[in-house]
Amino acid sequence: MKDESVKNRIEKLREQISVLRYKYHTVNDPTVTDDVYDSLTRELHDLEKKYPQFADLNSSVNRVAGKPLDMFTKVTHDSRMMSLNDAFSIEEVYDWEKRIKKLLPPNSKFNYFAELKLDGLAVSLIYENGIFVRGATRGDGFIGEDITENLKMISNLPLKLIGKFPKKLEARGEVVMSRKVWEKLNKQNQKLGLQSFANTRNAAAGSLRQLDPQIAKERNLDFFGWDISFVSSEFPELKLHSEKHILLIDLGFQTMPQEKLSKNLDGIFAFIKEIGEIRVNFPYGTDGVVITVDEQDLTSIIGVVGKAPRYSIAYKYPAEKATTTVIDITVNVGRTGAMTPLAHFNPTLVAGSTVSKATLHNIDQINRLDIRIGDTVVIQKAGDVIPEVVEVLPDMRTGKEKKFTMPKSCPVCGGVIEQKESSVAFYCVNKNCPARNRRGMQHFVNVYEIYEIGPKILDRLKEEGLISDAADLFSLEEADLSGLERFGAKSAANIISSVSSHKRVSFWRFLYALGIIHVGEQTAQDLANNFSNLEKLTKATIEEINDIENIGPAVSGSIFEYFKTKENINFIDKLLKNGVSIEYQKQNKSGKFVGKTFVLTGTLSEMSRDDAKKKIISEGGKVSSSVSVKTSYVVSGENPGSKHSDAEKLGVKILPESDFLKMLGN
Repeated sequence: MKDESVKNRIEKLREQISVLRYKYHTVNDPTVTDDVYDSLTRELHDLEKKYPQFADLNSSVNRVAGKPLDMFTKVTHDSRMMSLNDAFSIEEVYDWEKRIKKLLPPNSKFNYFAELKLDGLAVSLIYENGIFVRGATRGDGFIGEDITENLKMISNLPLKLIGKFPKKLEARGEVVMSRKVWEKLNKQNQKLGLQSFANTRNAAAGSLRQLDPQIAKERNLDFFGWDISFVSSEFPELKLHSEKHILLIDLGFQTMPQEKLSKNLDGIFAFIKEIGEIRVNFPYGTDGVVITVDEQDLTSIIGVVGKAPRYSIAYKYPAEKATTTVIDITVNVGRTGAMTPLAHFNPTLVAGSTVSKATLHNIDQINRLDIRIGDTVVIQKAGDVIPEVVEVLPDMRTGKEKKFTMPKSCPVCGGVIEQKESSVAFYCVNKNCPARNRRGMQHFVNVYEIYEIGPKILDRLKEEGLISDAADLFSLEEADLSGLERFGAKSAANIISSVSSHKRVSFWRFLYALGIIHVGEQTAQDLANNFSNLEKLTKATIEEINDIENIGPAVSGSIFEYFKTKENINFIDKLLKNGVSIEYQKQNKSGKFVGKTFVLTGTLSEMSRDDAKKKIISEGGKVSSSVSVKTSYVVSGENPGSKHSDAEKLGVKILPESDFLKMLGN
């Protein structure tokens, strides 16, 4: 064949295969048998192999795995990827409707659009001139990880858009693994002695986080679009959320066919009931229905609060329940030394999976429910994931049941147990307790996102004496690992590379990974936003820490005590000495609010309090949770609380929202 003929044949094959793929995956209307489709695909691959000058890496059928990645690079989303607020009952959905109607002009008319809430991993896809150029995880909503090469391995994700497409488009959706594929994968893992995936979401997320795209390809993932967050201006404006779904299909994406457009909530509730009856046997994991105001001009009025849009809500189906017998109650020692009672019971099927234990949280919870060893209890899986005991059936007792009491010493190290003031939890106070150290290191590597190192590898490194704490990870060399049994040169290189690539970490991650009691992800972010560097935080008084919004006395006391403990400071110094560096948020020293402290109270109509806080900080100001003589301004919205009257008593200047916006220059 002449080159021109070959080129034309290849282009025709690509065009036809794309159409067949679209009809099969997107509109569920295959027009040829699998044998015909396979034959066309085989011919295309043979021609591209024989004539590589005509190969196209962006071809929708060319999903050959690329070179394994050394690491995932961070990417900033053009617009924030938000999460949804949940509703666990019909009443809560009605309450949501009341709230959004108050924000709209009187007698506003709009429709609701409902779609499945899939149990997968949300991703962003960027297309330029119809070609897929970048894909990223949600991450923290602002910054995600570039997983483009892995996403290319998903067979129903279009690498090239079809039909009339815009110059630039950002589509968002869910990467999922079907239950069938998940079950098959777990069977394979069991045969190989590997750990099984707890659910389809974990399996999908784990598959996309592989550094080798070939692994992602072998996992047979699927992508379903649910939003278009950006379309370039030369393209017709999308005025309805439902229009976005239509455009997604027209461009070659697959969307979930289960959706509902309704002028009122009655139609939406009928849809929720319909899905509830089939979801147990649904091919993909789904734990709810997302309800959205369809009219885009109204969603901009309704707005966003914090990290969630006010115009959407996720209805979550009630957790499934089952009964079982408590055969034992043990105590689990966590990374902070907190001792958590754990109920063990006969393996029980609930919400589609078999569970054999559940947390009892603390001794107060045990006493409140009067749970005894030998009791028949009701368990449920909240959110289809976490099992918990919700009720005891005392009529099922035989008289042989035994009451549980907390042990007098740590079950792991034998150390002293104490119950701290203002806390319901008991703690092992031995800082060298093996359980504390092990859990702390697992928490540390998870926060730093060093996914090459799992619990078994951590245990092995400790057994070999290569590490005593998480800081030692950053001093490891390939030679330390490659000589160990079952550690080859490749696995050693991968581990060292992963550790090295995560030495630079954001301030809030650095703080969260330390495992300070009462400091979760959000508190760590609050600390990072309010203290420009680690030195200022370590020197802060309890009062300065307590002044931060959402941080109370117990939390501030724990933080203050942590940084006054010599062993903790030595650990931090060791981290820095071993190469860990902190990435600080740049402070605005010339902003209009430098030296000013603000307190926010009431509901702001033009922006969320979280957004107002960020704007104040971006201009060099500080935000406090309480009013004092040092407060510069109290910004007062609708229905202000006691902070408004506190400001009046102290003579602090009160700013209506309109005056605050003027100060911002809005």
